[in-house]
Amino acid sequence: MNPEARTSVTPVPAIVPREQHVISRKNISKAALRVLYRLHDAGYDAFLVGGAVRDLLLGGHPKDFDVATSATPDEVKKLFRNCRLIGRRFRLAHVVFGPEIIEVATFRGTGADDAAEGDRHIVDGLIVRDNVWGSIEEDAVRRDFRLNALYYDISDFSVRDYVGGMQDLQNRVLHLIGDPATRYREDPVRMLRAARLAAKLDFTIDPKASAPFEELGPLLCDAAPARLFDESLKMFLAGNGLKSFRMLEQCGLLKFLFPATARALKRGDEALRSLIEQGLANTDQRIAEGKSVTPAFLFAVLLWGEVRDLAHAWIAKGVDDGEAWARAAAHVVGEQCQRVAIPRRFTITMEEIWSLQPRFEQIQRKRVFRLMAHPRFRAAFDFLLLRAAESPALRELGQWWAHAQQLPQDVLAAALPASAGSPAVGSTGAAPRKRRRRKPSGKSGSA
Repeated sequence: MNPEARTSVTPVPAIVPREQHVISRKNISKAALRVLYRLHDAGYDAFLVGGAVRDLLLGGHPKDFDVATSATPDEVKKLFRNCRLIGRRFRLAHVVFGPEIIEVATFRGTGADDAAEGDRHIVDGLIVRDNVWGSIEEDAVRRDFRLNALYYDISDFSVRDYVGGMQDLQNRVLHLIGDPATRYREDPVRMLRAARLAAKLDFTIDPKASAPFEELGPLLCDAAPARLFDESLKMFLAGNGLKSFRMLEQCGLLKFLFPATARALKRGDEALRSLIEQGLANTDQRIAEGKSVTPAFLFAVLLWGEVRDLAHAWIAKGVDDGEAWARAAAHVVGEQCQRVAIPRRFTITMEEIWSLQPRFEQIQRKRVFRLMAHPRFRAAFDFLLLRAAESPALRELGQWWAHAQQLPQDVLAAALPASAGSPAVGSTGAAPRKRRRRKPSGKSGSA
């Protein structure tokens, strides 16, 4: 493909010298520096590239560091004993330093030169294999967004800009490199990346880059579900979940990734919107505080509206409550996993969180203690609190369970009926009722 079909290649790159940018090696991982220096010392070009350079220039602290080099994957492997080669579609080298992995990619070519090294295979505009090596100039125009095509040169600590990425950082706008429709057809997931990056960086998306979303959004249905699961985690479990969700809606992409969520919200359920947005906000807060989060809870929040409505519809038709909730969960999870491959270990937890919701309404002694002993009780209770906007009764129910957990077991047991006939919600703190003594039956227990 002609590079001009993607963007205008700058004949002489804009080089930002060390004294004119904020990147410091103190903020680059030691593992990444070791890879860069060893490649450079071996005579290869070596650059920090992509999101790490972008985030460092914005004053952030990248979690991942990627390297671009003139060395081929096999040559990288010869330099590092702790290296493994991965990928078929994109062949990469992973250099492993304990828990940290430095991803090393060879400069990719445009394939316009018949003598180019490597191979590329394209089907209906979609790149299914792309291992054509080239120059750094070609590599720059092969990248997705201009602000991701910035290179930090370990040889002189300068930043190289071939496509205008520095300008985008200054203007806080996201431009796609090349013709947007062509780039999205090559890889539809780029549409999701545009929404995610705009949300993460608080940038606007260039109108030319967002214009094809509605027409080409359906191409996401053909993307690998496992890849969409990974992309979903990047959107919702990186501390910008609420912004990413709103950006997906704004861009019209939510319906292609989570169709059940989009359908439920389209029905105008404001309580459901409140639940989803509060759940995402809580997740963002936990991540900011360094607390653990689980995809299971997040996906349970996103898919709740459709599960709840289906379960209630089946119950109205006379289906047993437990069976109705099981059917609804299986139906929604089955549909969603065709788009996003949620692993079974998470879907099991999701289904348990949903199935426990009706059990919070059963305020009898054995049922209460059995529910509290359930391994998913805490997650299900947190979910119940999110549902408070659905009705005043649910809000009161959540308060009852919150209070019940603070009571000693004997006090709680005494305040609960042994069987049917639930006390008024909120009465858990009442004094224990005095039991009536049975009258003697008149029969002696002795022979």
